[in-house]
Amino acid sequence: MIVAPTRLLLIRAGLVFGGAAVLLVELLSAVGLLHRPVIIALWVLAAAAVAYFGHKRLLAVVPKFREFWSTGARGERAIAVVLGALFLADLVVALVAPPNNFDSQTYHLPKVEHWAAQGSVAFYPTVIDRQLAMAPGAEYILLHLRLLTGGDGLYNLVQLAAGLGGALIASRIAAQLGGGRRAQLVAALIFGTTPIVVLEATSTQTDLVVALWVGSVATLVLDELRRRTPWPAVLLLGTAAGLTLLTKATGLLAAGPLLVLWFVAQLRQGPAVRSAGRAIAGAAIVAGVMALVAGPYLWRVESTYDNPLGPAHLRGSISMQRHDPASVLINALRIAETALQTPAGPVGADAIRGLAHAIGVDPDGRDITYWNETYPFESWPPDEDRVSLPVQGALVLIGAAVLLWRRSPARLYAAMFWLAVLAYVVTVKWQPWGNRLIVFLILMGTPLAALWVDGLLAARRRWVAGLTVLVLAGGAAAGAFSVGFGWPRRLVGPGSVFTTSRLDERFIRRPEWKADYVWAADAVRASGAKRVGIVQGYNTWEYPWWVLLKGRDLVPLQSLQPDLKAPGLETVDALLCVQPPNGCAFFTPPSWSSHTQGVVTYALPPKG
Repeated sequence: MIVAPTRLLLIRAGLVFGGAAVLLVELLSAVGLLHRPVIIALWVLAAAAVAYFGHKRLLAVVPKFREFWSTGARGERAIAVVLGALFLADLVVALVAPPNNFDSQTYHLPKVEHWAAQGSVAFYPTVIDRQLAMAPGAEYILLHLRLLTGGDGLYNLVQLAAGLGGALIASRIAAQLGGGRRAQLVAALIFGTTPIVVLEATSTQTDLVVALWVGSVATLVLDELRRRTPWPAVLLLGTAAGLTLLTKATGLLAAGPLLVLWFVAQLRQGPAVRSAGRAIAGAAIVAGVMALVAGPYLWRVESTYDNPLGPAHLRGSISMQRHDPASVLINALRIAETALQTPAGPVGADAIRGLAHAIGVDPDGRDITYWNETYPFESWPPDEDRVSLPVQGALVLIGAAVLLWRRSPARLYAAMFWLAVLAYVVTVKWQPWGNRLIVFLILMGTPLAALWVDGLLAARRRWVAGLTVLVLAGGAAAGAFSVGFGWPRRLVGPGSVFTTSRLDERFIRRPEWKADYVWAADAVRASGAKRVGIVQGYNTWEYPWWVLLKGRDLVPLQSLQPDLKAPGLETVDALLCVQPPNGCAFFTPPSWSSHTQGVVTYALPPKG
């Protein structure tokens, strides 16, 4: 019997969409057809096919929702209303606010512009090598939107869709683990009201997208533990794993063990020899699909940096260099404290630092801590890059621990969750913005929290159920507060998306830079320059130039790629410079007229 078939249909549709989007980008890039008319034509054909073949299944969702509303208990309807209101508010923010995430200004969105300009996802010279070495799965989807619409007005909807999909997956996993309708709704509530989730759901970050693919792996694997996996399902499993790898490799810390569990389960389906052969064939197909989805990108990275994970300095900035038990323990404690931090601040941080020194670990050592950062870090304020999740995080950890202890159908899944957590704390260094990196773990653990909470709601002692409702309400309030007052996009208060201009919203992280960028862009545009060279630092913002100088060719004049030489200054007719390592004067010939304001310099060649 298929559990939650409508949700499974939507999950499968999402995987088909994601896989097709990636393969189309790679294929069209390879044959020189990655251009707007081609993408529009293909999308029109795809939309027509979906409307013709899938409209009946989509319309069937409506009566099921009506049935739920008419038969659901008051609490169940309340959960649906809360989730609907939160995601509706997120939809408003996502549509009104332009992309303004810090990392997106530096590397997520500039790479999309380079791809659109060159009609290819081939690598290009740049000093911001994160544009090349950071996995591009989510940006491939953004590229479709960029070519379809000509701008970034719908970019935020990708993460919003991933957040909705994550809530749907959490509810389905709860059902697969034996939870009833209330438990399934609680799973969706816990995930959908997590502050980092509702804030990232209006962002062009990538953490919700990778969580969506990890959750897809998890729910598909649970379907296959007691049967031989049909070949179409094997293809979908490979697609989910490939999309995980292509979007953010840390997702494999959860997806990898789940795939091993699936393989072992397939070995036990029938006679040993036959099952082994089928399991090996299935594993080969999964690996082949993963290679098809992520292989072209990984090959480009390997060819450029001699390592499929990118340059050494990027790998070393994120991955743990010490793996002794003491270092892993301190890393885990710092990650947990940062994730569970309340408005009271980093309570317990001094104890963690004291323990670290007592067992011979430097709590700020670079081998277990991101570059030049120190622990602790205040993580509660509702900022999309760092916000903590004390209510939802505590529910996940307690629920996963309780269900691991109990003999229940969820015990094996709880073990897989804890294995993923262990893999994360062994592999990934503590960093101030680490709370957004664990979103895929939150999605994986939410169903466990829901099953435990559902038991509390059914407790005979009414005060237990009442206290549980209050905790859930507190978590939902934290999510609502994050939507209303979160940063850098908020519904109300100073900086509201309704009272701030789109240009001001773009620079809301660094408002002091806006005047400098606008001043330089106006001057370059007035000069008539068509091909503009850009010189920048490793963490400066490139994307505003693409917005302010739309229609111009922007050419990076620096390169950190050994086999990609940057064009020379003679190939451009204007120069824009923002805080490069050696200073703008280093790149500007004496004969060019140079002008500086704040952090920006522009230079023009002599006339005539």
